[in-house]
Amino acid sequence: MRLFSHRRRPAASGPLPTELLPRRAPGSVDSGGVLPKPPESGTAPGEWSVSHTYGDIVEVFVACRTADVLAASAPMPSTQAAVDNMRGYCFFLDADLAGICEPSPACWSGEPIEGHRNAIAIVVGFGRPIRPDEPGYSWISGSEQDNADLRATEIATVLTRYLGTLGYAATAHTAAASDLDRYRVAVEAGVLEAGRRGLGHPFLKRGCAVAVVTTNLELTPDGPLAPRNPLQNLRIAAKHWMGWGGTRPGWSRLDGRHRPWHLGRYPMEKVKRVDEPTTLIIGDEVTRPAARHNFFVRAGAGDLGPRPRKEVARFIRKAPHGIASQEMLRRLVPLQRGDAAPEVAAVADDADANADAVKALGHFIGADMTGVCEAPEYAWYSHRPDGSPIENLHRNAIVFVLDQGFETMEGASGDDWISGAQSMRAYLRASIIANAIAAQIRRLGYAAQAHTAADDEINHIPLLLSAGIGELSRIGELVLNPFVGPRFKSGAITTDMPLTSDRPIDFGLQDFCTKCTKCARECPVGAIRFGDKVMFNGYEMWKPDVDRCARYRITNMRGSACGRCMKTCPYNVEGVLAERPFQWAAMKLPFARSWIARLDDKLGRGEINEQKKWWVDIEVLDNVPVEPPKGANTRGLNLERKPRDESGFAMFPPEMAPPGPDGMAPFPLDRQAGIAASQEAECPDTARERVRQ
Repeated sequence: MRLFSHRRRPAASGPLPTELLPRRAPGSVDSGGVLPKPPESGTAPGEWSVSHTYGDIVEVFVACRTADVLAASAPMPSTQAAVDNMRGYCFFLDADLAGICEPSPACWSGEPIEGHRNAIAIVVGFGRPIRPDEPGYSWISGSEQDNADLRATEIATVLTRYLGTLGYAATAHTAAASDLDRYRVAVEAGVLEAGRRGLGHPFLKRGCAVAVVTTNLELTPDGPLAPRNPLQNLRIAAKHWMGWGGTRPGWSRLDGRHRPWHLGRYPMEKVKRVDEPTTLIIGDEVTRPAARHNFFVRAGAGDLGPRPRKEVARFIRKAPHGIASQEMLRRLVPLQRGDAAPEVAAVADDADANADAVKALGHFIGADMTGVCEAPEYAWYSHRPDGSPIENLHRNAIVFVLDQGFETMEGASGDDWISGAQSMRAYLRASIIANAIAAQIRRLGYAAQAHTAADDEINHIPLLLSAGIGELSRIGELVLNPFVGPRFKSGAITTDMPLTSDRPIDFGLQDFCTKCTKCARECPVGAIRFGDKVMFNGYEMWKPDVDRCARYRITNMRGSACGRCMKTCPYNVEGVLAERPFQWAAMKLPFARSWIARLDDKLGRGEINEQKKWWVDIEVLDNVPVEPPKGANTRGLNLERKPRDESGFAMFPPEMAPPGPDGMAPFPLDRQAGIAASQEAECPDTARERVRQ
């Protein structure tokens, strides 16, 4: 739990307080001599190291290391805006350090790439070393360098494709494929310096991975790091240690990085556990939907009319960030399935140890929280997009979540040109994590399948509830976590590996959401209920008007998707010490919940923080990056809005879904029937009494 808030610190400055470090003038370091390499992990990957699963994933990224460049260049307000955009994107993708330079001739291993005058150096540091007595040691030990290299490769490749979508040439240079000396570029860009232990950085005490993106985009170079005297080093180290500057303190106890890998950063073990989810699920009454029933698929089929049908085709690709990630996400789909090793490894036959090991591995690769549960029959979808039936092949599920980023969310309205990028970043990272874990489980002799946004055969909501990640919220079909709120996306793996299940949690959210209607008030189209919960397809929930929500997200002309409900939720917190008493009170003191919800408004939580807006708003229209229409990212809090008349609220139960599992002929949405279904929906108390009898 960090001591200091950094709401006034620009997001493009990054997680580490590099502004404290003195620098030389750009280009003033002669890197022509022999440079030492950064220290690497002293342990080689063992037989069961996850490093052995990374090769196939890295190959997917290496195949896309050169950008496909759009014909026209995106309008940039200024060179400084371009710099902030590039640096901010690197940090958004979880780089630890990012710097810019004009690489000297000594950096290139051959002829320089024509026109690539500038380079962006990206550094990803190692996490805490795993101890021999920790769960997952044999899977993680010795894989630190490969893990950091994988993350650096992902960041560099996505950034390269992003630049191409802006109309600028770019190439990624990584540990797997490079045309230059990445370490030399890193020194010239001021993200590494030579020291007694080799190349390093004052804020990274262990090893690191380095990737570079070269480009013809005009950028202002940073200067190399300058020498510091001992007193300067002491002052800088003290500020960093306590978290005064940057968003990641040097003292690992302040942000949970000291905790065992299998427990993760957040103290979920302190949250109350219960036997059943806090919302009723009548499994026998859940109708498994087909992929054709998804409202984005329905829009593409013409069920919602001509405009949504047209716009859904470019829903992800209307913003450069979406284009940058979508193709990578699709290319990873073939890795989601595979054959298990013919024999079960002796190191993976204990359910308790396996559960802790997969949690440790999930957190090590990049998940923020990981849970384990059984995969009930009702959680599986019924048919794939091609109409083929889906069978429940695996008994157990591993589900994990990825924070969509407080820094970026703080600078957004939720109704803007970055909301889609937040989703796509999390979906791509979830695909990498799920594929690595699934491949590791198959190496150990068990069947395993990854489930991602590009190819999903199971509903994550019941898994998140059963695995104790969160509770169902007023937002509707969205699980909310006590530490990151609704600000996450999930990934899953199903498997027949023996795993000990977690239990659901109860942190008082049902009562809190009853007393707080902020998401309903702030929804741009009134798709979230002010009223009470209802039963829908066997689930107790505040069922949203999915028609309104999907239409707005798909046809939004002043933004890419929408995350307004996540932005304005009182549980969307920064993670500082001052917030902890309010989080505790919201969990433990029912009488305080209404007051906390009102206080959230009085403090202006949910307003746009201009200091955190690092991105340049760009729309891709007919394969041309252009300045989008005015009015994006301007929505402020609507404190005067009163509860609406919800007589026109609609919901569409399974019997109103398209009849064929794969028929793409238009099946027009009957909104009047949906309104009637909403008005006739069963009360959860009635359903409980019916089930009891």
